[in-house]
Amino acid sequence: METPPQQGVVKKKETRGRKPKPKEEKKEEQQQHAKTMKEGRKTQQQSQQQQPSVDEKYTQWKSLVPVLYDWLANHNLVWPSLSCRWGPQLEQATYKNRQRLYLSEQTDGSVPNTLVIANCEVVKPRVAAAEHISQFNEEARSPFVKKYKTIIHPGEVNRIRELPQNSKIVATHTDSPDVLVWDVENQPNRHAVLGATNSRPDLILTGHQDNAEFALAMCPTEPYVLSGGKDKTVVLWSIEDHITSAATDSKSGGSIIKPNPKSGEGNDKTADGPSVGPRGIYCGHEDTVEDVTFCPSSAQEFCSVGDDSRLILWDARVGSSPVVKVEKAHNADLHCVDWNPHDDNLILTGSADNSVRMFDRRNLTTNGVGSPIHKFEGHKAAVLCVQWSPDKSSVFGSSAEDGLLNIWDYEKVGKKIERSGKSISSPPGLFFQHAGHRDKVVDFHWNAYDPWTIVSVSDDCESTGGGGTLQIWRMSDLIYRPEDEVLAELEKFKSHVVACASKSEK
Repeated sequence: METPPQQGVVKKKETRGRKPKPKEEKKEEQQQHAKTMKEGRKTQQQSQQQQPSVDEKYTQWKSLVPVLYDWLANHNLVWPSLSCRWGPQLEQATYKNRQRLYLSEQTDGSVPNTLVIANCEVVKPRVAAAEHISQFNEEARSPFVKKYKTIIHPGEVNRIRELPQNSKIVATHTDSPDVLVWDVENQPNRHAVLGATNSRPDLILTGHQDNAEFALAMCPTEPYVLSGGKDKTVVLWSIEDHITSAATDSKSGGSIIKPNPKSGEGNDKTADGPSVGPRGIYCGHEDTVEDVTFCPSSAQEFCSVGDDSRLILWDARVGSSPVVKVEKAHNADLHCVDWNPHDDNLILTGSADNSVRMFDRRNLTTNGVGSPIHKFEGHKAAVLCVQWSPDKSSVFGSSAEDGLLNIWDYEKVGKKIERSGKSISSPPGLFFQHAGHRDKVVDFHWNAYDPWTIVSVSDDCESTGGGGTLQIWRMSDLIYRPEDEVLAELEKFKSHVVACASKSEK
């Protein structure tokens, strides 16, 4: 297999993907890094005294795991994964459910880049013992995550998105103008060794004139795919004519993409595969389009964000020009966008200015520039991913290069939190901070089948010298349930403890 083409120094690839390194090959580099650190240590001592180190913060977080989490699984990745997505639920049992998980392996070319289909055992709420969930080895693989199938991907996998109508169909972005579509259940399982030929995608979506690396979305209501790229355009495809009617039935067997005699393995030239031209190409950005998303209730409406600091709303029914163009939506490049599945008026954006902003589509601008209804400032580095909760309309998550995954509730903005008469000073709306990653959290995904369960992945090149960390976690329900409910439960528990103690004394 050919080594994936490495682009020149590009602004976004520095931030969100780079030549990866496996964890095993880092000793020399770490020694050199240690030497450099030693030389500069004197000048850093003051700031280090003020700011706890990454390891200190992590140690503190790990000690709190039994209190903060209902369940947590930590899975070491030899190669970083730039994306993570939940697939279909396979099986329900008494104490846990089995579900597909989509990951990738971003390699340095010594072995092929891969799209990985894993099986995940998702432990049900209030099943895991508190003392067990914090006893994990950072360098080990989790017993809850098992690799099921490997697809040899033509180039690194920057983004994975599943088709909501049937999550066995996924689309991927790599460093090329094309979007690749895979029927993951029908693809052959491959052995990823140097020189192995690429797996052949089931569909190739063409239309971009330059690389499309990150901006990718699948429509919740129709089998439509949306992408943005370095050519500054947003491209829309329909794959309706290329998938069988069984695609709407997630329990169907066999291929759900119409057969193509050339599909399968054994040919590096993916261009020979079946290609689909665009339904529409939309121009309005002046720099790379970084993320796109559909309106949850309409396949014809969508929005995009880019390095031109713009948020643009589109409607395919009225042409290829913007419906609304929001200038200066942030003070820097925009990296991510998500549309509220419960309220079509609310749109979230995340940016290199370290903030998350919430816009109301009915009133997007003031004097021609972006006018968000809320600004959420709880990250210390560029925000890479935002996503609304599928369970509660006011809750969303944001992950960033600071290694944090913050959970927010905009209904809590303006409400003072008091504990023992003291007011707590945390950013407005922030109510949970997942600090289990020690490097940039490049992607996360709420589990639609399992409320409040999240999968997140970090690219650990800076902190541990390579590889990545996958974590699957669920915060304790005592954190997000109504306060009176929680207090009543704790009072009941206290009464139980007192009763047990009095019995033992007799």
